[in-house]
Amino acid sequence: MGREVSESCIDSLLTEMVSSYCNRFYSNTPELAARRIEAIGYQVGHQLSERYTMERPRFTEHLEAIKFICKDFWSELFKKQIDNLKTNHRGTFVLQDNKFRWLSRMSGDPSVENGTQDPESKAAQAMSMYLYFPCGIIRGALSNLGIPCAVSADISSLPAYLGRSLRDDKSIDVRCGLLLHCSVTMCPSENALFVNHEAGSS
Repeated sequence: MGREVSESCIDSLLTEMVSSYCNRFYSNTPELAARRIEAIGYQVGHQLSERYTMERPRFTEHLEAIKFICKDFWSELFKKQIDNLKTNHRGTFVLQDNKFRWLSRMSGDPSVENGTQDPESKAAQAMSMYLYFPCGIIRGALSNLGIPCAVSADISSLPAYLGRSLRDDKSIDVRCGLLLHCSVTMCPSENALFVNHEAGSS
């Protein structure tokens, strides 16, 4: 649907953006850093959604828009479709990605994964900042499709880096995958959508 960008460039961009806003521009106000990162993602998602739907008729139902996000939009952005889509038929949709690519090459402290360190530690909170950009992208994409929404993210664990020595003294990377849940719930009072992302190790 458009020009491609190397995944290493995306990784570097995301890393530098989060580092700049958290450590330089808003080092004492992480909530403002998160807001700015999410706002950048919103603009990106809004424009990408407009580009990817340029030759499509306007979606008339929320389910059509959700399916577009799960298949076409997710494939363009993360190189794979959503692994599972569920609904309770009362306005709630659950999107599941068994290996969220943008965080799959990041690693957390294994001690956090094993429960020996407080998951609300400073390091864990810093890593959670990396989800605001993709959350903003999804919110922007849905907004462009006529679906106002709020997006929040929660990380219970991150891929852990495990180094294993071989006989030739080399090492290999072993990373556990990242499971991402995206819950979309209609807000009857405002006729809007609430999008909630929850991540956990698979």
